Amino acid sequence: MASTNDLKNGLVLNLEGQLWTVVEFQHVKPGKGPAFVRTKLKSVMSGKVVDKTFNAGLKVETANVDKRTMQYLYNDGTDFIFMDSDTYDQISVSPAVVGDAAKYMLENQDAIVARHDGEVLFIELPASVVLEISYTEPGLQGDRSTGGTKPATLETGAEIQVPLFLEQGTKVKVDTRDGSYLGRVS
Repeated sequence: MASTNDLKNGLVLNLEGQLWTVVEFQHVKPGKGPAFVRTKLKSVMSGKVVDKTFNAGLKVETANVDKRTMQYLYNDGTDFIFMDSDTYDQISVSPAVVGDAAKYMLENQDAIVARHDGEVLFIELPASVVLEISYTEPGLQGDRSTGGTKPATLETGAEIQVPLFLEQGTKVKVDTRDGSYLGRVS
């Protein structure tokens, strides 16, 4: 149990049997009336975001979420297999839990695996990853000055938009949150 005065970003709350992550919060003390806490909560399971207001000092139940850095080993055809780097224990995670993170995961890459009561809640990748372009249309001379983009398929199978001058085999930095191109890596 924690008080609403103890809320912070990333804290996981157990409200009415569902797990919610605090995305943002704001303590409000109006000139008239009692203080309250305005929060934006994200459902751990569905990803739905809701706004919720609590009275200041109200007790809320927190969930014990274990976040560990694990190494992604391979996909066995149905599930993704991760290994705890400290204990060498392996766990399998369903594609529904991995979600869009699968587009940016390479074998032997580290990811943060969040678990609650032995159940995997979500996979968190670094903010950006370096991937190689496996296929894209050839660039043309003179395409460097225009701001145009073209589709490129990455080594993981994900498709992103890249500048026209990039060619197959180029390593690029990709934002894992929205799949945007961040730059070339030499």
